[in-house]
Amino acid sequence: MSIFISLMMAALLLNITWISVVRTNELNADPRNRRVRDAEFASDRGAILVGNTPIAITNPSEGRFPYARSYPKGDTWSSVTGWYSYDYARSELEKQYNEELSGTGSSQAVSRIIDLLVGRQRQGANLSTTLNPAAQQAAVDALGDKQGAAIAMDWETGEILALVSAPTYDPNRLSTLDLTQERVAWDELLNAKDEPLKNRAVREVFPPGSTFKLVTAAAALENGMLPSSELQSPQSLPLPNSNRSMGNSTNCGGTTVTLEQALVTSCNTAFGNLGMELGSEKLRAAAEAFGFNAEPTIDLPAAASRFPAEIDEAQTALSAIGQFDVAASPLQMLQVVAAIANDGHMMQPHVVRTVTGADLKVVRSMEPHELSQPLSESNAQLMQQMMESVVADGTGRPARIDGMTIGGKTGTAQSDPDRPPYAWFIGYAKDPKVAVVAFVQSADVERDDISGGRVAAPIFKAILEALR
Repeated sequence: MSIFISLMMAALLLNITWISVVRTNELNADPRNRRVRDAEFASDRGAILVGNTPIAITNPSEGRFPYARSYPKGDTWSSVTGWYSYDYARSELEKQYNEELSGTGSSQAVSRIIDLLVGRQRQGANLSTTLNPAAQQAAVDALGDKQGAAIAMDWETGEILALVSAPTYDPNRLSTLDLTQERVAWDELLNAKDEPLKNRAVREVFPPGSTFKLVTAAAALENGMLPSSELQSPQSLPLPNSNRSMGNSTNCGGTTVTLEQALVTSCNTAFGNLGMELGSEKLRAAAEAFGFNAEPTIDLPAAASRFPAEIDEAQTALSAIGQFDVAASPLQMLQVVAAIANDGHMMQPHVVRTVTGADLKVVRSMEPHELSQPLSESNAQLMQQMMESVVADGTGRPARIDGMTIGGKTGTAQSDPDRPPYAWFIGYAKDPKVAVVAFVQSADVERDDISGGRVAAPIFKAILEALR
């Protein structure tokens, strides 16, 4: 009996030690842990700032909790701030930087000890963002009530200047301390037909359509081809070992075209042939060099973009034009076009510039950081030449802005014959140094790149005009 009781006591002590030492972080982070949640809601959470203007702030409150979270112009900034809710946790920056905002981060340990010794209420750190209010508002206005997304980034530094997923929502409805109203708002937003809680800019992936031809063209250049290299561009391309064929939605300009002309006219069959000529391994290597099949590096919760593995010739041809199982977030396509604009250097995208403590000391800062070089400087400049021709003379003409040098690529992709296609426009300006992706999820257009560009290009132009 003594041995049995001793073993039981030892097991109990081991279990307590395991919970206290190993599982502490897991249990503290568990959304069902109301004790931790109550302590968090009783603290003065840090602000999220655009310049000196708060877009998320904590105010004194009366009632169960001494503080309440609020979002000035919440609809404009919801895609960035996310929500901060008692019952429904957090999203976007509120989730990614929760420890810093709540004052529980490891970098704030000294401050917490000082606060404890002097009997001061714990205060969270503030986030200073890279966002531009004019560009953000322009993106919100241009998207309107469409389902879609728009992102703008300084392609030289990786600073995100605007990030919008549409339709937006008011996060104040989820941060209310009236928990009955909070649950009503959650049910309404979660079940809304236009799905406003989905962040289409960074957390959803879609067929990129012809915008992926930039990756295919870059792969061709990296494997020895030139803009003047000729490609077969028949009106219809039979897909090997298949009863399907690939057609063109635009006039390619002949049955043989150069690589540059194929990009300018967005010629499907030329790029289908190019994909098969390169082969699936080279095409996948190029996609992965740009960030496909890897965890995103932005400081927001984000989804990985995909390029399929082990594909046959027909699937390779379809993948070369951004169809089959290729799936990309608007963020991923932004990184592709930004790397091309930056002479082949891919910078790490980031929304937060500095994390600042309550004493105004910088706890952490984000400096420009190069992730990789997916293509050489010379080939990136050839890509710029071709993309600028797309806007000057090709499918990207709706994106032209007088007095600005712009390179871009249109894209129209379909996932189901019974639903409207996706419309894309991705591009860059050289002054200001900005890359922009505009995406509309349900575009009421013909299934060709020209009409798709007409839907997305005005969003692209509105953001650039706001940044001039």
